Amino acid sequence: MNILLLGIGNVLWADEGFGVRVIERLQKSYRFPDNVKVMDGGTQGVYLVEHVQAADVLVVFDAVDYGLPPGTLKRIANDDVPSFLGAKKMSLHQTGFQEVLAMAQMLGSDPQYLLLIGVQPEELDDYGGSLRPCVKAQIQPAIDMALTYLHAFGINADVTGADANLTDPVLNMQRYEQERPTADEACRIGDERILQSGAFAVQPPQATGQPSLQVDVDYRGKY
Repeated sequence: MNILLLGIGNVLWADEGFGVRVIERLQKSYRFPDNVKVMDGGTQGVYLVEHVQAADVLVVFDAVDYGLPPGTLKRIANDDVPSFLGAKKMSLHQTGFQEVLAMAQMLGSDPQYLLLIGVQPEELDDYGGSLRPCVKAQIQPAIDMALTYLHAFGINADVTGADANLTDPVLNMQRYEQERPTADEACRIGDERILQSGAFAVQPPQATGQPSLQVDVDYRGKY
C-alpha cells in the first residue's frame, strides 16, 4: 500500500503556506517506512497528478476556508474533500487541487482513502509573510492527527532526535522569517511608492508618424 503525505500551498502568502510548513516539520523530525512518501507539493497543480495516482492513501495538508475562526483545525475525509480544498488561488496559473483529484479520477486511478487536514487561515494577503501564530500553532496538531490516521493502516513513524536537513535549505521557515525585508525595503501588498518615485514617470503614448494598425472588432460575440 502506497501512502502519500502531501502539503500544498504557497509559502510566499502567509497562511497559504501552512501545508508546506507541515511537510517541512515532517521531513525534519520524522522517519517513515519506505512505502510512505512525504512531499512538498507547493503550487505544482497538475504536475502532482502522477503522484496522486500512485497513492492508495492520500493525506493532504492545506489552508482551507471553512468559514471558522482563524487557526481552527478540521479534517475532511474521502468524498467530502474536493468541495473544501484551497483557501484561495493566489494566481491564475495555480491549478486548484480539486482539479488534480478530478483529473486522477478521470484517468482511472485515484486514492482509495483520502484525508484532508486543513486549517482556517487568518491572513493570506501578505506577500513574503509567514504563518500567523494561531496557524503556526496547528502544525504539530495536524501532524498528530495524520499519525493517528495512519496508525489504522499499520503505519508508525519514528521521531528523530535532531532536525534533518531539508532538500532545499532556503525553504526553512526560520530562515525565511529572519531574512524577510522590512516593509520599508520591500513591497508587500501593492506599493504606490514606485509610481511616486522620481525614477518612474507615466507618459501618454507618443506619436511615431508610422501607419497604425486598424483592427475590426465584431461586437456580436462571434469571433
